[in-house]
Amino acid sequence: MSRTTVLRAVAASTLAVAVAAVPSTATAGGGKGGGEKGSYEGDAEGSSKDGVIRAKTKVTVTTGGGSRSSTGTLTPSNSNWTPPACWYEPAFSPKEIQATVKSWRDFDMPFLYGVGDFIGDSLDTRYKDGHPYKNYNLDKQGEGMFWAAAVNPNRKDDPEAMSCDKPPFWVDEGDPPKEPLAVSPKVLAEYAYDELPVPDTEIQMAPAGKSTVNLPTWIWLDKAKFKKQSVTASLPGTGLSATTTAEPVSLHIEPGTADAQTYPASGACAINEDGSIGEPYAKGKADQTPPCGVSYLRATGDDGPYPLRATVTWKISWTSTNGQGGDLPDGTFGTTQDVTVREIQSVNR
Repeated sequence: MSRTTVLRAVAASTLAVAVAAVPSTATAGGGKGGGEKGSYEGDAEGSSKDGVIRAKTKVTVTTGGGSRSSTGTLTPSNSNWTPPACWYEPAFSPKEIQATVKSWRDFDMPFLYGVGDFIGDSLDTRYKDGHPYKNYNLDKQGEGMFWAAAVNPNRKDDPEAMSCDKPPFWVDEGDPPKEPLAVSPKVLAEYAYDELPVPDTEIQMAPAGKSTVNLPTWIWLDKAKFKKQSVTASLPGTGLSATTTAEPVSLHIEPGTADAQTYPASGACAINEDGSIGEPYAKGKADQTPPCGVSYLRATGDDGPYPLRATVTWKISWTSTNGQGGDLPDGTFGTTQDVTVREIQSVNR
C-alpha cells in the first residue's frame, strides 16, 4: 500500500471520528429550494453521526378518524417488513451548505486542536472545490436543493437508521432523484404506519375478570372505539403527501391456558357489519354459546390468574395526492388481561 493511500485512509478515519464528535449543527434559512412541486424556504437542522451530514426531517403528520389517547403501536404481521428507518429528503439550500461548512470551521475541541478547519477543508473539497460541486452551487440558489439523509424519529435506535449514509447530494427542482430511499408518497405512507393511533385492546367480558369452570365468558369490543384510524404524512412545499388508514378486521383470543375452549374454535372473532366485534352479554343468554368468547375447563390455582391475550388485526391501506396507493402489511396490537376461574360450588343436602 502506498504512503499516499495510507494517509488518505488515516484522514478519512479521522474525519469520521471528528464529525461524529460534533453533536449537531443548525443552519438558518438560506433561500428557496425545490421539491416535486413548488418551492419552499430552506430551514434545515443538520446533525452528524458516523461522519455523515444528516438533517432533521420536515415531514409532518395529521391524525384523522379517532383520538390519539390510550394508543399503542402496530406490529406488522409480516415479520420481514418494517416502516423505513431512514430516507433522503430536500434539506439544504446552497447557502445552507455554505453555512454548515462555516459552522464546522468555527468548531474546535481541546483534545482535537484544528479539527474545525480539518472538517471544513474536507467538506469544501466536496461542496466548493468542484469534487463534485463548485462554490456550494450558489449560482443555483432557488433552482434546487441538497438532499440529505433523515432518520425516522420512531426508529432512531434501529441499526437500519444508519443505512442512509450518503452525504448531501444536489437535486434540481422538479427532477426527483433516482435514489431508492428518496422520500416519496410510498415512503410517507410507510412512515405514517408508525404514527397510526390504534386504541388499546381492552375487551369487555361477562362475567368481568372472574369466570367459572365450563361457563362461557362473553367477549366483545366497543364499536364506537374500534373504527377506522388514519394518518396523513406530508412534506411541506413539495406536494408530496400520503394518507395511511387502518381498519379493524378481527379479534384473536388466546385464553392463556391449553385448558380452555374458544368461540369460535379458531379464536378469531370477525368484525360485525356495524363495526363491533362479538356481542355484549344480556340477561337470559347464560345457556347460549357466545359468538366471541371462551370457556375455561380448569380453575386457576396457586399459579395465579390466566393471562388472556386479546389481539386486534388491522387492515392497512394508503392513498396519495398523485394517485398512487395500495396495501401495506396488516398490523396487530394486543393487550393481556388477568382472568380468575373458580370451580362450580355445589351444596350437599
